[in-house]
Amino acid sequence: MTADKLDKGHLLIAEPSILGDVSFNRSVILLADHSSEGSVGFIINKPLPFYIGDLLPDITAKFRVYNGGPVEQDNLYFIHNIPHLVPNSVEISNGIYWGGDFELIKELMNSGKIEKQNIRFFLGYTGWDAQQLEREMNDHAWIVTQNSYKNKILSKPTSKFWKEKMMEQGGEYLVWSNAPDDPRQN
Repeated sequence: MTADKLDKGHLLIAEPSILGDVSFNRSVILLADHSSEGSVGFIINKPLPFYIGDLLPDITAKFRVYNGGPVEQDNLYFIHNIPHLVPNSVEISNGIYWGGDFELIKELMNSGKIEKQNIRFFLGYTGWDAQQLEREMNDHAWIVTQNSYKNKILSKPTSKFWKEKMMEQGGEYLVWSNAPDDPRQN
């Protein structure tokens, strides 16, 4: 379902025309904040080849870390669906929350009280200045859709997520759903 306007909690699906951009090619972004001052989102379908314990050895849980976007890639961010366990988190929408007490998160993870489908970690984020995302929308860089998965999006497998979203769009997007990452290599 395509959305009529941008709003936090929506998904941004990279148009097939975004080729050669390592961060955004075939990306699905959860828009975490959107206002007249700018926008913030996290790429939710680009897992990195390491786990949270590789970055923070005091965490024993094996939770994958994702590439959240090209901004501040030396910072760790997280979204979750367990606000009852994590104080000071901010609701994005549909039962998905951003941030909270990280020391408590570590304790809960190490004690097995948080599962992989409850939280996702990101290095970096995706950010846009005021009106920048709207300009990119006018340039047909993104498709905006409702997040029909709501807080279950954290348990959604990521390997074919972009392809699935292309197939949902139908029409000319069906061809792109089966195209190789770089169609010039076809």
